[in-house]
Amino acid sequence: NKLLTALLLFVSGLCALNVTSSLKICAFNIQSFGEAKANNKKVMGILLKILSRCDLCLIQEVRDSKGEAIQTLVKELNRYNHLQSERLGRNTYKEQYVYIYRSNVLTVKEQYQYHKLEEGTRETDAFSREPFIVRFHSPTTLLKDFVLIGQHTCPKTAMKEMDELYTVFNGIYKKWKVNNVMILGDLNAGCSYVTMKGWRAVRLRSDPKFHWLIGDEQDTTVRQKTHCAYDRSVMPENTITKMERSCRHEALEVSDHFPVEVDLKPNHRYLLRHEL
Repeated sequence: NKLLTALLLFVSGLCALNVTSSLKICAFNIQSFGEAKANNKKVMGILLKILSRCDLCLIQEVRDSKGEAIQTLVKELNRYNHLQSERLGRNTYKEQYVYIYRSNVLTVKEQYQYHKLEEGTRETDAFSREPFIVRFHSPTTLLKDFVLIGQHTCPKTAMKEMDELYTVFNGIYKKWKVNNVMILGDLNAGCSYVTMKGWRAVRLRSDPKFHWLIGDEQDTTVRQKTHCAYDRSVMPENTITKMERSCRHEALEVSDHFPVEVDLKPNHRYLLRHEL
């Protein structure tokens, strides 16, 4: 069995969470999700099975400029709303982040599309697709408010983007004064996209409060010809986790990535499940 492909980064405060009912959060890079996959009954059936297990899911690599694919997906899900970013990318290649969430479980308090740089500034344009950040309210858990920072890095600039997510996290903490923040998405954190020397400069890697659960030697890809730890789970050292792995042959029909499901349990455990 292989590991999933999405990164979940738990930061600041989640380890102290006490939950009155389970809340399932997932992340899934659906690899060029658009009209073709939305019209494929088998693929949609698998996606609906995955998403219906989650109270909240970050979908990445939404490529449909018309917006019809996501509308089709959400329509098939009962009691779900969605929130989507603008179309992001430096050239003609564009993607969107989309959060799909149960409307009877969660509400959106605030959203923030991380800023694009204005001409004439001295800042560095770190992101190919700027993070899409949403603050949710969960009335059924003791953790009432939490923030998700969704990110899909560009492979060629993955290390630079991962390092800049440290700045994004600190900025959101100051902006909303919320301790409970999770960074999630496909970070392309492996093989030729990273170097040993470069890792030492990535603050998410060098800061000891962040614990990388998936090691560099792991294979987080679906295809047999690759063996790369592109995708990670990173949490504070004192977060308790349990990981289960599963894989089915139909995976590649949907994506070359696996979804991640996180159960926030009453006993303070975070259960990461790999399902398809």
